[in-house]
Amino acid sequence: MALFTGVVFSVFQFLCSNYFSYELTDIVASLVAMAAAVAFLRFWHPGGGEQAAERMRGELAAAKASGWTPAGGGGDAEIGSAATDTAGDTLTPSRAWMALFPYVLVIVIFGFVNLWTLGVNVPEVLARTSIEIPWPWLHDSLLDANGERLSSTVYNFEWLISPGTLLLISGLIVAAVYSRFDDNGRYPLSMGEAVKEIWTTARRMTSAALTILAVLALAYVMNNSGQTVSIGTWLAATGAFFAFLSPVLGWIGTAVTGSDTSANALFARLQETAGAAAGLDPKLMIAANTGGGVMGKLISPQNLAIAAAAVNMSGQESVLLRKVFGWSVALLAALCIIVFLQSTPVLSWMLP
Repeated sequence: MALFTGVVFSVFQFLCSNYFSYELTDIVASLVAMAAAVAFLRFWHPGGGEQAAERMRGELAAAKASGWTPAGGGGDAEIGSAATDTAGDTLTPSRAWMALFPYVLVIVIFGFVNLWTLGVNVPEVLARTSIEIPWPWLHDSLLDANGERLSSTVYNFEWLISPGTLLLISGLIVAAVYSRFDDNGRYPLSMGEAVKEIWTTARRMTSAALTILAVLALAYVMNNSGQTVSIGTWLAATGAFFAFLSPVLGWIGTAVTGSDTSANALFARLQETAGAAAGLDPKLMIAANTGGGVMGKLISPQNLAIAAAAVNMSGQESVLLRKVFGWSVALLAALCIIVFLQSTPVLSWMLP
């Protein structure tokens, strides 16, 4: 099952990133993989399902005996099955659609904003709403190696077309729809509750946001001061072997910062410089940085904390770390080998 959905996910990730909209790559691939998994299970059924359910019932009973209660405060949680489901547990087409609605809406909104050009060039119109803000004391004061003024001293404030704004709009639309969705006479969400939850989430993310801002600021300092170019030139001395080391930088960057985006901001310029100096494809090196960052997600403290909290294991992040560390290293090693082979005639045909 994992192999099948992984293959489907990879194929549609490739197609979406190259031919549709790279902003929606993971969302489209995830939805298609989910649909493919449902269809696959119509024809293939894993063995041992009832035994697994029985084992989970035993674990649940033991957890209850030790005083544990499920998130949300209910003490009557049970492991159900198709045979024991009540009418209230049945997955109806309307419930399935409402569960998928947020993801479909995100695809529609992002596709409209980034791709719609029938009659009106929406991306161009929305891009005009961006506000350019020159950084005080820095604008027109920083020069590149050729003596030209750096354009990075102007901040482009994309208040409307920013992915964050589009996601916020999507969330508000979802809340409005959910507030009118009648599920057996119950309205599960009000608009006021949704706005309150958005604000609460934003407050919880304050430290994470400040961390990302600090990392991005560091990236600008390193790039504009020439530090990344210097380090990249030094790493280029490893020659063709740098292709093997390239994913490791992304792995380290994401493991430390918790964000693949932050790792790219820190090391993308370095990867490009080192790759070009070593005679390697700079685009492959940047892609390797991103791929290595995905492997670093598994062991990032921030991501471990989120995963632990999601399954009522707060304070047991070390347990998850021990479980996934070996997988993270093994997957990183596999990626390093693949990137190295892609930099040679063996797998160079894979590159666009």
